[in-house]
Amino acid sequence: MSSAAAVNRLVVFGDACGSGRMGLDAKRRMRAAMYGAFAEAYASVGVEVDRVHQEDRGDGILAALDPGVPPTLMVGTWLDTLFQSLREHNAGSADRLRLRIGMNAGPVLDDGRGLVGRAVDVAARLCDSPVARRTMELAPGSDLLLVVSDWLYANVVAEGGRYVEPETYRSARVRLKETDETAWFHIPRLPAPPLPEDRPASGPGAAHRSTGGAGEPGAETGGGPVQGDGPPPWDPPGSRTTGTTDRARTAGTAGTTVTHINAQGDVASFENNVFHGEVTGIRKSRGPAAPDGDGAA
Repeated sequence: MSSAAAVNRLVVFGDACGSGRMGLDAKRRMRAAMYGAFAEAYASVGVEVDRVHQEDRGDGILAALDPGVPPTLMVGTWLDTLFQSLREHNAGSADRLRLRIGMNAGPVLDDGRGLVGRAVDVAARLCDSPVARRTMELAPGSDLLLVVSDWLYANVVAEGGRYVEPETYRSARVRLKETDETAWFHIPRLPAPPLPEDRPASGPGAAHRSTGGAGEPGAETGGGPVQGDGPPPWDPPGSRTTGTTDRARTAGTAGTTVTHINAQGDVASFENNVFHGEVTGIRKSRGPAAPDGDGAA
């Protein structure tokens, strides 16, 4: 089948958290609840289930919607209904159903065996990324996490709409396999998802690394930084006016503050020094002393 048959569609990839620890009976109940929640969410936006291409992923679902379904409904009413359905299920269940949802849009090809296309690959990577998994670990009371691609955020979420709250999304870099994308994370009813925190490495100018994992720093993003949508811990060198001082956030060791000074002219920068006793001034050296008799001051 030619790639000319590919159609732009919204792709949804859902995955249940912690399913690997469930027994067979618990998995059966989880799957029934997951499919029921998806069906209720589709019904809320007037979409018949038979208009949705769904593929079973064991503990998850891959879906592609009819191109006529407005994506704003999917990041708004559809997501809110899915959230409410999960809340109701978990209120009376010993086994909570918690979902990570990845969303993307782009050309998708159905080759008769399944869905093919980069839009599908990216949606799956966003859902399964270490950043998404770690975020759900940091929000144990939350039942649902949505991760959308940068394109979907800029063109759909940022425009707002019913039940769409772009200000509650935060961005982070996702690096997984061949995917290197900026993604946007959202947990319903939270002002912002608890993404893995940035942690500056020791030493001025060191690259940021993410925290929160059992492995090495930066493991959540495959070695790259987690980039929040707020300002960086400190401004890049040279970004301030002459003579100002940039004070970074407190570093890893309690009580340790790193101060960065950006100045021009005859100003010296002293970092990580300890002075004992009273210091009345600092004298700049003029270099090696000149030989006697040359008239130098």
